[in-house]
Amino acid sequence: MTTQTTLLTYDDYINGPEIKQRYDIVDGKMIFMAPAPTLRHQRILRLLVRILDTFVTEQDLGEIYFAPADVVIQRSPLRTRQPDLLFVSNERSEILGDVVEGGPDLVVEILSPSNSRQDIADKLADYANVGVRECWLVSPEAQTVEVLALTEGAWRRTSLHGQGDPIHSNIFDDLEAGVSQLFV
Repeated sequence: MTTQTTLLTYDDYINGPEIKQRYDIVDGKMIFMAPAPTLRHQRILRLLVRILDTFVTEQDLGEIYFAPADVVIQRSPLRTRQPDLLFVSNERSEILGDVVEGGPDLVVEILSPSNSRQDIADKLADYANVGVRECWLVSPEAQTVEVLALTEGAWRRTSLHGQGDPIHSNIFDDLEAGVSQLFV
């Protein structure tokens, strides 16, 4: 006896019930993430949201969203990602609806021990495909923030920041935030 898997379509996804658990959709298959991020992960995200949302709001630059917020990578086969944090500038606001349909200016992934190199590579490839301009990889273990910029379709590391370093962003020129603010 064979079992046939039904792949999730874009219409199923948009019109389906709200799902409370975090997930990505890869080629129409829903891939659930760990039931809940650790408190350490949540603390880093909360601090990062506070820093970036204050900066973005004061400068009237756009909108900050945090997980779970779906970024549609492609409609068929359906592919979505849920970065820990994302920023969409006023210039790209047309991609905002019930979900994000296109590339945010910035995505942030807070790494966990369960993330494999392949997981990160797959996410970065998806983010490049929709034109995300910048990606931050935050490592709680190493207490670092790696900043990647999309240049001619490929990710290039522009900086790696450790404890005591300011975070330099190509998107937020005037941002005054330090890595130490995330790891308290």
